[in-house]
Amino acid sequence: MNLNRYRSSRERGFHDNWAAETPLAEIKVYEAFEHLAAQENRFILSLMGDVSGLKILDVGAGLGESSVYFALKDAKVTAIDLSPLMLKRCVALGEEHGVDITTLLGEADRFDYGANRFDIAYGANILHHLGDIPAFLHAVHRALVPGGRFFFFDPLGYNPAIQIYRRLATKVRTEDERPFRFTHLNIFQEIFSETHHREFWLTSLLLFFKYFLVDRVHPNADRYWKKIFKEDPEKIGWWFKPLLKLDKFLLGLPLFPYLAWNMVVWGKK
Repeated sequence: MNLNRYRSSRERGFHDNWAAETPLAEIKVYEAFEHLAAQENRFILSLMGDVSGLKILDVGAGLGESSVYFALKDAKVTAIDLSPLMLKRCVALGEEHGVDITTLLGEADRFDYGANRFDIAYGANILHHLGDIPAFLHAVHRALVPGGRFFFFDPLGYNPAIQIYRRLATKVRTEDERPFRFTHLNIFQEIFSETHHREFWLTSLLLFFKYFLVDRVHPNADRYWKKIFKEDPEKIGWWFKPLLKLDKFLLGLPLFPYLAWNMVVWGKK
């Protein structure tokens, strides 16, 4: 078995297991986009505007939160994932919410999505799983209609605290992950006519320290980036909202963006 197939097999097995152990009732659709801590998706929604009637390609759809959310907003959604069990969860979640999701089974960076098919390409935490980002972005560019837009967000690989977290969270992430870097933006700029980026989570990462130091939740016991959507916004808002404002200021200064947890990248064909 060559290295690429071995890597794909590990990724597929990991995400199949994740899907199998996650009840539908625990999948937070609205929270993933509208919760106070859903910083990246709230920002993306502000850029997207009305998606009613638009054809959206949801890359690395996973459990289906994003596919179902967009479908509930009357978009026509096609979800792709390399995990068949993840896609089954996605379809089941759609049925639970009364919407239909079209699915594609395959590796995002080894797939032909066709030409001029989609108005929007969206992906949450997918780029750092890919072995060939340029091939993937070329395929996305081809799949978008003229003027079509893309929206992705992924973790950055610079913050020392996040690096420690990743070393601890060995059971809730795959060993083949490679965090996003600012140099990857060059690939976007070479392929698309327009590329922008913005960073999120700096002082607001204190929420993660709360889980570890106060709540005593080990990173392997619960996925912190999913746990945030279970928080009661009313209970954390008094201290979390000021941190969001502080982050917006600090991340607008030089160098601080390198310490952020996630980056949103968006643009158009």
